[in-house]
Amino acid sequence: MSELPPILSIAIVANDPLARAGLAALLAAEPACEVVAQLSLADWLADLQADEWTDLGLDGVVWDVGWAAPVTLPEAEPFPLPVVALLAEETAVPHLWSLGIQAMLRRDAPAAAMVAALQATQHGVAVLDPEFVTAVLPPTPLASETLPELVELTPREQEVLILLAKGLTNKAIAHQLEISDHTVKFHVNAILGKLNAQSRTEAVVQATRLGLLLL
Repeated sequence: MSELPPILSIAIVANDPLARAGLAALLAAEPACEVVAQLSLADWLADLQADEWTDLGLDGVVWDVGWAAPVTLPEAEPFPLPVVALLAEETAVPHLWSLGIQAMLRRDAPAAAMVAALQATQHGVAVLDPEFVTAVLPPTPLASETLPELVELTPREQEVLILLAKGLTNKAIAHQLEISDHTVKFHVNAILGKLNAQSRTEAVVQATRLGLLLL
């Protein structure tokens, strides 16, 4: 039986109460995660300083940075949990990267991309919106042998991959796409083979690494 991605317990951080509520509603519809806390940035940083954050049993944080100026943490310590930062522009990317935040998406990223990014961070994989990459990497060209092998998915495989990232079972995917369970299993096996993955979770991580879930 294929391994299902674990359900992630996450907190939402945003200064704007409407932004917090909107993100909570958006992510509540994702079966692969559960929103267990909503905080303002000030409350979050206060908890970090008091070393109370790790007691909440969280797997990660979705932080709506928006247009806010970069924050300064106590003693410049890195964040203790995986964080997906949602940005309006790339200005704050280098600073957040220096704090140890290695998942940064645009504010209009779909909820599935946020969940996939959090899943990837559990395996130590950095996830950046393509437009943010140049803000943290030197502009020197890469040698051809260092580039990842091109992975091409069919349109149907791409649809199945997105639903895999949402944590749907084969039966649920078949129902949503109006195809048979056997056909879904065929597409899942094809995706695992193309991504050289041994499980559904690993496939999501590999796809995120290659940008296939952020296109």
